[in-house]
This record gives sequence, structure tokens and C-alpha cells, in this order.
Amino acid sequence: MKWNNTRMSDTLDQAVAVAGYYPALANSVVRRALADEPVVAHFVHAETTFDEREVRRHMTVLVLTETRLLRMHIDDGAGHAAGGTHEASATVETALLKSVTNIAMTHVVHHPENFAEGDAPHELALAVGWGIHSRIELEPATCGDPNCEGDHGYSGGITGDDTLVRVSAIADGADTVRALEDFAAQVQRAVGRWS
Repeated sequence: MKWNNTRMSDTLDQAVAVAGYYPALANSVVRRALADEPVVAHFVHAETTFDEREVRRHMTVLVLTETRLLRMHIDDGAGHAAGGTHEASATVETALLKSVTNIAMTHVVHHPENFAEGDAPHELALAVGWGIHSRIELEPATCGDPNCEGDHGYSGGITGDDTLVRVSAIADGADTVRALEDFAAQVQRAVGRWS
């Protein structure tokens, strides 16, 4: 299938602009990562989080090309200079589609007894295993005897640090949930062509 690269690139630019989170920086970082490769599909998700002391903004841009999957994530942050100069940090991760090992879609549906074909889930999470990062989780090993004071070393595992986007109809709107569903379907089809 031929993709209209100009149209898809324009809709990517528009989606980043609508998200309103440093669009010039985000588009510049994504464009450098894309080089001249055509955009097949994209998904943009802006999110604001709150804690006791501050408000933080984040944005994730997922881009599918004919051969790669890109994830650009941009965060707010206080600068390292005296006075806490404001700064943003943008990171791009890129994986070849042939290196994607798995895709997981989690659909959360409230009142599943009322669910009908064609209904959108209330929440949707996309995880893509692509082997860019791994996480090691260790904990002290035990022998099962609560009175044992012996050193049994550590046990744990290495897990892939998959790219993850989670959206909900309440926080992001039903259109955003549908958009992530559509993007995930495109990624699944593209990865299937490489396997």
C-alpha cells in the first residue's frame, strides 16, 4: 500500500501542535529521527500529572514508518543551573519493526456485561517489546524457613522495558482511545509483515 507521506506528515505536525506542548521542539526532534522516511501512522498523547509540590507535563509521540517504530517522549524539568531555569528533555527511541518481539493491548471495559461489538474500551494500554531497554529487579532470596538467618543471595529477573502508552475515555476522551486502537492495529499489521 502506498502512503501519502505529505498528508501523514502534515497530520503528525497538526497533532503535535494541538497537543500544545513545545510543538517546535517536539516536531524538530521527531523530524531528525525520521530523516526522510515516510510516516505511515502516528499517535500523540499529552498528559499532565500532579503531585504535592508541582505540575508536570509529558508528551509521547509514536510514529510508524515502513521499517521502524519511533517513540519520542518529552518532559518538563527544572534546570541544573542556579535559580532552577526551566527546561524540557526530549528522548527518541527507535526500533526496527523486525526487532519488535511482542505487542500487548490491554482493554479495560466498565460494565462488560453491556459491551457490544464496536464499543470502545474505557481504557486502553499499548505495550511494545522491542529490546531497547531492559530492567533488572532483584530481591533477597529466602529458603522458606522464617527462622533461617543464612544468606541465600538474591533472586530476580530481567524484563524488557517496553514502550507504554495508556489512555482513558475519562481523562483523554473517547476519540483518543479510538486513535490509539487504530494506531495499534497499524503497528500489529506492520510487524506481521516483518515476521
